[in-house]
Amino acid sequence: MPIRRPALRLSLRQTLVTIACSSALLLSACANLGTDKATPRAMSAATLRNLDDTLTRDVAAGRLPGAVVMVYRDGRIVHERVFGMRDAPSQSPMTVDSIFRIYSMSKPIVTVGLMMLVEDGRVQLNEPVARYLPEFKDLQLGVEKKDAAGNLVLERVPSPRAPTVQDLLRHTSGLTYGVFGKSLVKSEYLKAGVHKADLNNTEFSRKLATMPLAYVPGTTWEYSRSTDVVGALIERVSGQTLGVYLQQRILGPLQMKDTGFSVPADKLNRLAEPLKIDPDSKQAVTLLDVTKPPVFESGGGGMVSTAADYLRFSRMVLAGGELDGVRILSPKTVQLMTRDHLGADIIRASRTPGASTGYLPGPGFGFGLGFAVRVAEGEAVNPGSVGEANWGGLGGTYFWIDPRENLIGIWMMQAPGQREYYRHLFKNMVYGAF
Repeated sequence: MPIRRPALRLSLRQTLVTIACSSALLLSACANLGTDKATPRAMSAATLRNLDDTLTRDVAAGRLPGAVVMVYRDGRIVHERVFGMRDAPSQSPMTVDSIFRIYSMSKPIVTVGLMMLVEDGRVQLNEPVARYLPEFKDLQLGVEKKDAAGNLVLERVPSPRAPTVQDLLRHTSGLTYGVFGKSLVKSEYLKAGVHKADLNNTEFSRKLATMPLAYVPGTTWEYSRSTDVVGALIERVSGQTLGVYLQQRILGPLQMKDTGFSVPADKLNRLAEPLKIDPDSKQAVTLLDVTKPPVFESGGGGMVSTAADYLRFSRMVLAGGELDGVRILSPKTVQLMTRDHLGADIIRASRTPGASTGYLPGPGFGFGLGFAVRVAEGEAVNPGSVGEANWGGLGGTYFWIDPRENLIGIWMMQAPGQREYYRHLFKNMVYGAF
């Protein structure tokens, strides 16, 4: 009996594509496995309507000021909705082009900017930060000890290891945030005014380098000022301000026309604002002033953007570094960024008491270069796929990229107190619509 060679070839192709999908690298092959490339896979209209109805009710109940949501799958936007008010006191309705303070969703953009310098041969990830920012030479480690009276005091000792550029990008630099949690090192940050916005990136970097490290670099994931240091490093290497560099290398080429470090006067009527009083804590809500160009262009949390702009950035990542014929990064660089850079030992150490910001990526996730990355099918409280990259912002924004499902979710709101609740709700209901 003759061998049916065409069937054999098809079987081998399917097997190879399936293996490739397990790495979440060959994005187009994985997304279209068993699917007509020209036909996006259907999502449940009833479930998506349920999402819309839920958010509409929450706006009416005064729990949510307003939001813009986008779901992108298989090459097109499959769900785009606007809810509530852009500015509740003035009764200005939310619009699809509303501009949001994205806080820590600045980090992936700035990390891409740094990786472009790596591809240019001007920065190397394994080099100590001090090679590019000499003020970071001979850093000291802060060690809490008890004095003779039993009081905790901070002792400074030489750090046994210097932080590298990779440590900055994966938050294992030993740096911290002075404003989240309490420790003697954090108190030093606050006393020194590291958090103040009247320092430019050079002044900030030099002041931060005088602070004691909270951890030995390379041992603990600690959410920190690391990406702000990345911004200072980009400036020092490129000779440009961070804002100008990002505009020329990323924002302009990707046509992210409403993304930057402030909102121009002619666009202020599109700036989304929070409720004046948090509906849960009953405390006043104050967000970053983005109505004028800042002195401190915070690479870790100072940018503004729209849902459409951030979708373009996310599509570039999903497509392996290219969008609409414009290549920002090599596919291999994107692959490096969206893989776990911590490993089980660092993740375990970061979950123990004493890691003062806590392990924010959460169960089932590691951390790559600028993104949390999913490393397990289980453990996490939301559906998803191994290889997913995500991050959010303090003001309430969130995004995720799921290469296996060829999916991007964009959530934009200005409600810091409710950010965790709506991230989970949005993600659960989007996957529930499969």
